[in-house]
Amino acid sequence: MSLTKTVKKDKILVVDDIFDNLLILEAVLQDKDYELSLVEDSKIALNMVEQSPPDLILLDVMMPGIDGYEFTRRIRQNQALPFIPILLITAHYESSVVQGLDAGADDFIRKPFDPDELHARVRSLLRLKHSIDERDQMANLRADFVSRFTHDLRIPLVASNRILKLLLEGRFCDVSPQLQEIINTMIGSNQDLLEMVNTLLEVYRHEAGCKTLKIAPCNIQELVSEVAQELTPLAEEKGLAVNIDRGESISTVMGDRVELRRVLTNIIGNAIKFTDKGSVNIHCDVNLPEVIISIQDTGPGISKQDQAILFERFRQGKHQRSGSGLGLYLSRCIIEAHQGTIDVISEPGQGSTFTIRLPLADEN
Repeated sequence: MSLTKTVKKDKILVVDDIFDNLLILEAVLQDKDYELSLVEDSKIALNMVEQSPPDLILLDVMMPGIDGYEFTRRIRQNQALPFIPILLITAHYESSVVQGLDAGADDFIRKPFDPDELHARVRSLLRLKHSIDERDQMANLRADFVSRFTHDLRIPLVASNRILKLLLEGRFCDVSPQLQEIINTMIGSNQDLLEMVNTLLEVYRHEAGCKTLKIAPCNIQELVSEVAQELTPLAEEKGLAVNIDRGESISTVMGDRVELRRVLTNIIGNAIKFTDKGSVNIHCDVNLPEVIISIQDTGPGISKQDQAILFERFRQGKHQRSGSGLGLYLSRCIIEAHQGTIDVISEPGQGSTFTIRLPLADEN
């Protein structure tokens, strides 16, 4: 018994208001085993694309109602559609290649066309389509894997910490001081791993474009003070001072408070983590039309080489306490999603200053 693999035909939508032109294109392409749909009305064709997206569109430029340029623009503006390559076809030499490409078309051919040239352009655009589809499929598989992996990993980590904390409380047996120290170390390691897993999931949510921000007015000085106050005990354990200059005026930004808190916790937490003596100084300034938050430490500083890659994915610094290399990358993703910027100025041995700029909310 032999199994025959079914080969999926490429679907090509051909749109031209002159029926004879459709017949010519059908005659040229039908022997290449494509699945052709011939449509004279551009409005009907547009509806067909929205209902069942083809793999390629061959589109006449000069048509009544919706011409090729407008047809192309509407396809490109429809975010619900996958990528569909568009080949514009025209018999008019005054038709603008620039206008067509600016509208979103991928290629342009003039009538009368050479059949071999048309075939070559069709093959080229279908290769492009297949390549992008494969890339998107891999991205979806990757995102699905990361989501499942992080979910499955969080469950045993949380359960493990619960058991360890019960053990630490003496629920099962007497715990010696030495064992308490070991258990606390295990709980801390699990918590670090859990935070890394959560960060990884957030990174992929941003990269996949499926992260939804809950935008609302946010008093940024108040948020900075809250985060700094929460992290001050960590600084005090190291003998560090945390100084806050909130500025005189209240600065309100439109943002997701939880996500902005995540960024501030990461940046201020890193400043404390990498600074062994001295202080962490936080300043909030207004420089219309934005608020500027600077976090300055007296730590070891960052080399120019490390600064160049600091906000890239999985690029941690060379410091022995550097983490997974995801925290700063995620912070950049969050700040850029708020239409802001984040950067660093540093010199080895002279500390570092991280600067976050966010647009102020429109008072009107």
